[in-house]
Amino acid sequence: EVTIEQDPQRIITAYYITSSLLIALDLDDRIVGIENDPDKRAVYGLSSPKLLTLPQIGTVKELDFEACAALEPDLLVLPMKLKNAVPTLEELGMTVLLVDPEDQQRLNGMIQLVGQATNRNALAESLLAWISRQQAFLADTLTDISVPTVYLAGNSGLLQTAGDAMYQSDMIRLAGGRNVAGAIEDTYWAEINYEQLLAWDPEYIILAAEATYTVEDVLTDPNLADCKAVVNGNVYRLPNQAEAW
Repeated sequence: EVTIEQDPQRIITAYYITSSLLIALDLDDRIVGIENDPDKRAVYGLSSPKLLTLPQIGTVKELDFEACAALEPDLLVLPMKLKNAVPTLEELGMTVLLVDPEDQQRLNGMIQLVGQATNRNALAESLLAWISRQQAFLADTLTDISVPTVYLAGNSGLLQTAGDAMYQSDMIRLAGGRNVAGAIEDTYWAEINYEQLLAWDPEYIILAAEATYTVEDVLTDPNLADCKAVVNGNVYRLPNQAEAW
């Protein structure tokens, strides 16, 4: 339970998902600290360039407590992955809101929660209504369409994939596909081997937007010569011009 006694004017965010939400809720002018390397997110420069000049306070793996305290925030909006940092932050007198937007329902909950915490209820409800309309559009458009099997490969390697605990799995479902790694529920990015990928034999292989390897690398990988996606040339990389799809 978190008590927020007044409208937060100085906000710290340590996760690109929460940072993007604060922009969407017209709160970017209240952000005083942001996650490391914000220049890697093209959407920040396009929508709120001042974010690129803010103090950087760490990552989802490690937070700089002193840097956070020095900014004298009214509120920190952090991902659940930083839950172990909360006791220290609270001892330093900071108010922390934890969020966990790793599926569509929890993403919607995060939007509603942050909207309440920042007195942006109307904008949050407007955003949720827009999301609902897009989901309805997808459902109508994909009626009676066959459901292809999809393998989503991670940024660091082809044999890293998103299980059902991740929002990416919901994205595949919303787009009309079936995540072949959907049975993996106990971790976020999961490491597999070629044997498992070939056993799944997906119809499509999708590379994460910041993959360190290319579509051509996958198409010419001799280990995947018999994989359905490779045989049919159905290997794609997510676009990333503004933000990863």
